Amino acid sequence: MGKTITEKIIGEHLVSGVYRPGTEIGIRVDQTLTQDATGTMAYLQFEAMNIPRIRTELSVSYIDHNTVQIGYENADDHKYLQSVAAKYGLYLSRAGNGICHQAHLERFGKPGKTLIGADSHTPTGGAMGMFAVGVGGLDVALAMAGEPFYLTCPKVIKIELNGKLPPWVSAKDVILKILQLFTTKGNVGSVFEYGGKGVEGLSVPERATIANMGAECGVTTSVFPSDATTRRFLKAQRREADWRELKADRNAEYARIVTLDLSELVPLTAKPHSPDNIGAVREMDSMEVNQVCIGSCTNSSYKDLVTVATMLKGRTVHPGVSFIIAPGSRQVLENLARGGYLTDLITAGARIMENACGFCIGNSQSPQTGAVSLRTSNRNFLGRSGTKDANVYLVSPETAAAAVITGRFTDPRDLGLAYPRVRMPAQFHINDELFIRPEETGDPSSITIYRGPNIGTPPTNSKLPETISGDITIKVGDKITTDHIMPAGDLMKYRSNIPKYAEYVFAPVDGEFAARAKKIRNTGRHNIIVAGLSYGQGSSREHAALCPMFLGVKAIIAKSFERIHAANLINFGILPLTFADERDYDRVEQGDRFEIVNIRELLREGKNIIVKNLSRGTSFGVGYDLSERQKKILFAGGALNRQ
Repeated sequence: MGKTITEKIIGEHLVSGVYRPGTEIGIRVDQTLTQDATGTMAYLQFEAMNIPRIRTELSVSYIDHNTVQIGYENADDHKYLQSVAAKYGLYLSRAGNGICHQAHLERFGKPGKTLIGADSHTPTGGAMGMFAVGVGGLDVALAMAGEPFYLTCPKVIKIELNGKLPPWVSAKDVILKILQLFTTKGNVGSVFEYGGKGVEGLSVPERATIANMGAECGVTTSVFPSDATTRRFLKAQRREADWRELKADRNAEYARIVTLDLSELVPLTAKPHSPDNIGAVREMDSMEVNQVCIGSCTNSSYKDLVTVATMLKGRTVHPGVSFIIAPGSRQVLENLARGGYLTDLITAGARIMENACGFCIGNSQSPQTGAVSLRTSNRNFLGRSGTKDANVYLVSPETAAAAVITGRFTDPRDLGLAYPRVRMPAQFHINDELFIRPEETGDPSSITIYRGPNIGTPPTNSKLPETISGDITIKVGDKITTDHIMPAGDLMKYRSNIPKYAEYVFAPVDGEFAARAKKIRNTGRHNIIVAGLSYGQGSSREHAALCPMFLGVKAIIAKSFERIHAANLINFGILPLTFADERDYDRVEQGDRFEIVNIRELLREGKNIIVKNLSRGTSFGVGYDLSERQKKILFAGGALNRQ
């Protein structure tokens, strides 16, 4: 039997288990990345392991999320990250160098390598044939310490792309169509592997857009073949030696094959407030647009921004539109400038932001009250923009630029313009001076780690008790994201101060949760969360597990969990349970007193668990999907307790 690309890469890196979908495997990790919103805690955890030097081939610490420095906290954390990188042997990408996924694709990505990153959009690396997975920061810390990365061996879904994209339809429309087909739930434990003749017509940046937003479907990762297009991209980056051909065998077998004809696609948008709420741009009926933000790790490449600059050349932004551009990397910005495209954007009235995440994570450029904001980013969760009543639509750069011109939702095909045909440079201008290499930092023993007053030590959990006895502290619905659990934006400056950050757990949903949880914890009882489908969507932010753990949450009972968040819960000693009968979700209420007895024994023996609702005199069954390794982590109270 032939092999898929996924099977080939995993097979080359397998160190534990066998390649059998649905079972737990461990793989060797070649590369890791972090960004500053997740990296600070990851490196505090790495320090706690007392490992003198990283043990990966390459690890990079990027500063790209919290570059807006209001108050001392972010600047202090950036100094901490720089000193940690110097001491332990990481590359540091300084603020201004770019968004981690864009910069990593340009300078470090290699076909056939494994990459895990403390950011959910790490699968961007799959654009060049990497097995790139978003994880929690603790998993990155463990990988840097030389530990394998454990995951459920995925089933592989082939997405067969045929035909060519018509003018004004782009890679963003491809992934929006895939989100329409697969939605944001029900895809845990899968990999999207792309093939077909249609792949040949997609550049690496276009493939990156598609791989990036596969994260919104909840898949483990997305993988493209490494082919002649990949080789040209690496050659343009002066890294042709890093190329290797990587493709699926002709007789490879897949769990499912989905065929998509690129020539039949039209400009699409994800409507508020979910990336899978898809409609055609023409269905928006020329809705007035107040803000347009072009950038993020999804659509901030040279190709994307040259397309926009060409569309806007000689034009001026509509007076009703606030127009934001955030290039994905310093390399993109420099090449735009050298080609004259930056001048075209500035002349058109674009506001040029930092080469950073910025508006995408809601720490800047919040739209006006009740605004319609068109964004090329990957998420449009309620309130993520920083303005709770704003309506955020996800669109392609072409559709975004059309709204800049007209002030309204406009299908770019209706502009009457010639479609810009962007040729990728045979050679990018490359300037790596904002990377600080490990060999440039001197003797590690002479380096002192910088710690600002906002930096604390990672809190640890107590061992899993024999009996969980406590209250349903909150009951939430379906599709609760990590933004709901642990809000981002300006609050991320508290990421290394867990007692402070924990004050905001569930703040967008219930501002009294933290106080209620502390009160229950202080009585010696446990906090229990009840949730619906796809609990923990979105970011890899491990604080969405770490801060509830700090508040005394011992178990979460949900209809289903998303992969990264479930792994983070286990890493911090919180037991993820699922309703055996989803109807029992409707039979419990916030404030009910629960008791779950003999947990350790039942888990150890693989037996069913019964939850007693003492408030109602009822009981119900719950299930769990835990490997023996994960059970040991839970028994210890978390992965750090086992080091």
